[in-house]
Amino acid sequence: MGKSKTKNQKKSRATANHVAEQTYAAVPHSFVFHRGQIGKNVAQLIVDVRRVMEPYTAESLKVKKKNVLKDFVAIAGPLGVTHFMIFSKTPTTINMRLARLPKGPTLYFRVLKYTLIKDVVSSLKKHRMHEQQFTHHPLLILNNFGADGMHIKLMATMFQNMFPSINVQKVSLNNIKRCVLLNYNPESQEIELRHYSLKVVPVGMSRGVKKLMQEKFPNMSKFEDISELLMKGTNLSESEAEQDGEHNITELPQVYSGRGNMASQQSAVRLTEIGPRMTLQLTKIQEGIGEGNIIYHSLISKTEEEIQEILNRKEAQLKEKECRRKKQAENVAQKKEKREQHKKNSLEGIKKKRAEAEEDSEVEDPGMQDGQEVAAESDDEVEYYRQAVGEEPDEDMFPSVKKRRGAEKSHGPAKKRKLSSDKPPRKDMDAKRNDQGQNRGKTGKVWNKSGHRENMKLGGSKFATKKPGHRENKFSGKKKFEGKKSLGKKNKDKSFKSKGQKAKPGFKKKGGGARQGFKQWKGKG
Repeated sequence: MGKSKTKNQKKSRATANHVAEQTYAAVPHSFVFHRGQIGKNVAQLIVDVRRVMEPYTAESLKVKKKNVLKDFVAIAGPLGVTHFMIFSKTPTTINMRLARLPKGPTLYFRVLKYTLIKDVVSSLKKHRMHEQQFTHHPLLILNNFGADGMHIKLMATMFQNMFPSINVQKVSLNNIKRCVLLNYNPESQEIELRHYSLKVVPVGMSRGVKKLMQEKFPNMSKFEDISELLMKGTNLSESEAEQDGEHNITELPQVYSGRGNMASQQSAVRLTEIGPRMTLQLTKIQEGIGEGNIIYHSLISKTEEEIQEILNRKEAQLKEKECRRKKQAENVAQKKEKREQHKKNSLEGIKKKRAEAEEDSEVEDPGMQDGQEVAAESDDEVEYYRQAVGEEPDEDMFPSVKKRRGAEKSHGPAKKRKLSSDKPPRKDMDAKRNDQGQNRGKTGKVWNKSGHRENMKLGGSKFATKKPGHRENKFSGKKKFEGKKSLGKKNKDKSFKSKGQKAKPGFKKKGGGARQGFKQWKGKG
């Protein structure tokens, strides 16, 4: 098992992480992406530009077709992104936009020429590019950006703010492994971007000594003494000869990585291009990100009056937009207030109805007697019948009223029915009902209790009860019950005969005996 961390180790590590987070958050970050349809070479150019901007850029940023510029702006704030480099392609040109977040400005460039990393590296005899070079940000070098013109100064400021600043007093030379050169040509108004790898070598010594200081030791099998290597340096290729001069020789203030690079000693700084290359031309500068006033345009020039007219028109549009927003906000607030008032009134109405219902249930009718039920309101048809005829309707005439009254009565406890001997037999009651049904079934005529026929008139027209009479003839007519009795005798004999019951005489005798016994019993009674 490893040793547990002490309090000092934990404290020092937490302090280092805190300092690293503060340092990382203070430096600028960038997004490099495209908009619209681009080709294969432009896509590779975007990857190479991300390589230049490492380590403070999104190396594997995924861009979808449905993404808009507002999506990148929305996530740029939480991630600390300060600059956008946006590439786009038209049928004639390739464009690049450089935007400063969150409020601009935006610089529009036209990419006149470009060369990818693979093409630059393939053209060199020896190249120096390894992963350790991309762990630190590159050194920015600006050339010829001191010319007159506000657009040139603004360009220089934008390029400077894209890369972390360097404190000369505290910088470590071993962290500087790359450099980005931006050269402005005032005549052609073009900007050349180059990306180099740095190498520092000592000067003031022979080629033989330099060979000894390298990792690979030279072959000295043909030498009799080591002094021959140091003094003559024979059998060494001419390509290893010094090509340094006053333009790249300097005195090192610190110890630099590499054999022979000592502090306060002369060393030469050598540059090796690693790509990519780009030749840019500024077209225009705009306020904001994708929208705003045009500060500078290389092709179109406007007078002060035209610029003032554009500003006045823009100001009027902004005022109109602000008025629409205020009006919309007022409408929303008014609708919300109406909705709340309607809700309040609805709740008050519900409470009032409940209170009235409770009061009505508690108050008793002074005219009602104990145990008397509240009479239900009669139906419109029943009341109309009473006023027209002057009599109570039959129960079968309005079945809906009967059902409702039956349902109201069914709420109470059911009473037991007692059979009384005073009631007439069932057969007599059926015959009486059949007689009433036949008399009522005639159209436009009603039999009263005394047996006389009457015609009823209402407003000069006859009032007849066809449906109730028809219903009684259908269900309680005399002929239909007699028909059933006749069918009972004949159909029984036919059915037994048709089913082949001839071979069963015992069944007939048994049935006949039963009939005779019934007659005898009836006669005896």
